[in-house]
This record gives sequence, C-alpha cells and structure tokens, in this order.
Amino acid sequence: MLKPSLFLLLFACSSALGGLMIEITGGQEKAFPIAILDFEGEPKFAPQVAEIIRNNLRTTGLFEIVPPASYIQTDLKLNGSPRFKDWQLIQARGLVVGSLKKNGTTLEVHFQVFDTHSEMVMVEGSFKTKEKYWRRLGHLISDVIYKRITGEDGYFDTKIVYVAEQGPQQKRERRLAIMDQDGANHKFITDGTPPVITPRFSPASHTITYMEYEPKSQLGKVCILDLEKGNREIVGHFPGITYAPRFSPNGEEIILTQAFKGKSSLHVMNLKTKKVRQLTHASAIDTSPSYSPDGNQIVFNSDRGGKKQLYVMNADGSNIQRISFGEGVYATPVWSPKEDWIAFTKLLNGKFYIGLMKPDGSEERLISEGFLVESPAWAPNGRTLIFYNQQRWGKDGRGGKARLYTIHITGNNKRELKTPGDASDPAWSPYLPLKEK
Repeated sequence: MLKPSLFLLLFACSSALGGLMIEITGGQEKAFPIAILDFEGEPKFAPQVAEIIRNNLRTTGLFEIVPPASYIQTDLKLNGSPRFKDWQLIQARGLVVGSLKKNGTTLEVHFQVFDTHSEMVMVEGSFKTKEKYWRRLGHLISDVIYKRITGEDGYFDTKIVYVAEQGPQQKRERRLAIMDQDGANHKFITDGTPPVITPRFSPASHTITYMEYEPKSQLGKVCILDLEKGNREIVGHFPGITYAPRFSPNGEEIILTQAFKGKSSLHVMNLKTKKVRQLTHASAIDTSPSYSPDGNQIVFNSDRGGKKQLYVMNADGSNIQRISFGEGVYATPVWSPKEDWIAFTKLLNGKFYIGLMKPDGSEERLISEGFLVESPAWAPNGRTLIFYNQQRWGKDGRGGKARLYTIHITGNNKRELKTPGDASDPAWSPYLPLKEK
C-alpha cells in the first residue's frame, strides 16, 4: 500500500533578493526562458531529476525550457563560474545547475539557480531523501524555482487521486487510482467492487474519503481509506444514501450529504466522537459542500430556490446566503485554498462549463467548456485547477471517453493529464509531508 508520508527529507535554502519575477495575469504572458543543465553525480538519478524539473516547469506554460542542445557552456558544475555572456547569447534568463550524490540508500541533491542578467544566484538549496523517493527531489526543486520566479507557491510535490473507469455505460467499472501530479507512480488502490466516486484528500494527505455505491441495493455510503495502512471504514450508518463527502480544514470532521425521504441535507460528523449534527433542514436537495480554508464558512449547491444555485453559510448552518445569480444551473462548488475564488460547474444552454466566482458571487467567469466538464478541484497553491471532460456516449453504450485536464485560473494553459484509461472525479492532494512521522 502507498505510504506517501513516510519520507525523510532535509531542506536548506537561501535566496538572493532582486527584482526578477514574472507577473501572472489574465493575458498571455511571455514565458520565462530558463536553462537546466543535467545534474552531475549519481548517473542513475542525476540526469532524470533535471529532466523532471524541465517537464514540471514546461507544463505550467509560464516557463520556456531552453533546449540543452543549444548550450554553449556544457561543463558548468555546482559552485562553478557561469559564463553569463554565453547564457545571455542563447537568451536563457534563468540557469539551473545541480549535483546529486548517493550514500547507501540516501540521495542528497544540491542546486543553484542564477539570474543570467544580474549575474547573481537567485536561490540555492539542498534536499536529502531515501532512494525510493528520488522523483520528489525534482518536484521539490521545481517548487522552489516556481515560487522564486512567479512569487506563487508551486504545486509539483503533490499527488492526485481519481476514479479510473472502464467498460460500457451500463456496466461501468469505477475504482480509485492515485499518482504523482505529473502522472508518474500510478497505482490502483481499489478493485472496483463496489464502484466508487468523488474521492477527496484529508488535510494530512495520507487519508481520503469517497463514496461507495452498491448497484443492487442502490445505496451509497461514505468511506474513509488510510493510504498508509490500507484501513477502510464506513463513516457512520445513516438511513438512505450518503454522498459528496469532504474533510474539514482541520481534518477532524467530515461534511456529507444524506439523501432520505425525498430530500438531501448536509450533515457533519466528528471523526473522533462520531457525533453528527445536521446543518440544513430545507425540503430541497442540498449537496456538494466545501469548506472555506479557515473552516468558518461552507459553500454548497441547492435547488431550494427552484433550480440549482450556489449558497454560502456559516459552518454551524446559520446565515445561508445565495451567491450565484447568473443563467444556467450551478453545481460542485469548491473553495480555493487561497480563499479568493470558488470554482464550480455550470450547465448553460446544453453545454457544461468550469467557472470561477468570488466568495460573494461577484466576478463570475467561465474558463473551460465541453460536452461534460465536471468536478473542479484545486491544486494546493490555489492557482491551478484539475477537472474531467467526458465525451458523448454512443447509442450502443460505448464511447464516453473521459480524461483529466488541468488549467490555470486565467483560463490559460489547459492541458491533458495522461492516465492509463478513462478518468473522472479528480482530487489534488495537499503538499506532501517533508519528514517522517
């Protein structure tokens, strides 16, 4: 079983102050040109760590990776003297060099990032980890570079859980899968019996909650799975169907929807005491709850006004306020980790959209569209979203290809995240822990 938190890592970093930074706006910004030399040292891992950094930065759309074949100075070592004119000649504004050494089963990497125009070190640091976690070295260095150049936190040292699907429409197999944010280290973590939907990470990143659906009984139950120990448990025993679970920001509670006797209401369960409190009581369908990062408010969608719209309330269920007033039907709202946006799905004129609005409902805008685009989820930096896009089913019940996509909040840089097969209901982990428990 996957053990993402069992990871020993040390980090030291220093950063030179300066004015070098790219601004991310709604317009198409010119990508930041950066050269990344193959790291010296352990031949099995050093060049691959450099390649992971190249791939990570390239996928953001904010960095242009200067091709290694164009490098003039190819013998530069860590703590060496860059010939800055050579790097300026090939229009590399940033320059990354590094060294990776192996000591037993431990890997240690040191790196430097230069600004070739000011001819200064922008940032430098080191990481140490067990050999089996070697890919994280590339992700962690990518996070450091990303933050130094953009001013925003990176999102590379993270994982994604999703529902892997296969089979025709009426006999669809759905099982949980997990992978690194770049698609590496892919693993299936359930066998599809029973089918599962809507996985969500806990704040600690080593636990997920999701819904199991039993087709014969047509009942759904919310479950928790410990990714380290493999332990699974059902969250309470409610009458009817429970679905759409999500952890509270402190990880001590789960909010979920209970469908019973023709209405769906929101409930919160304390995971230690198992005490449950009901938050909404309307004769309506209230579902898809998501906490604000501070835990003080909850956004959800409800048809209490006649059609599905978005509402915000206090965490105790009081002061319910409608925040969406546009045309169409709103669903699956998710609060940004930075608290500044709420992402949602919208159905308008027969087409699905991924959209954003401020927590008060202002500044609504749509950033992606498709036949069926659903389930937006935030990267932990609050600046990139993941969602899935499903195609139409054929009359024979086949087709319906579903794929994962990521997109920046500006609506730029939409790209497919490759998976072995069909994929839906993605969720992005928090940052992975830096030390062993």
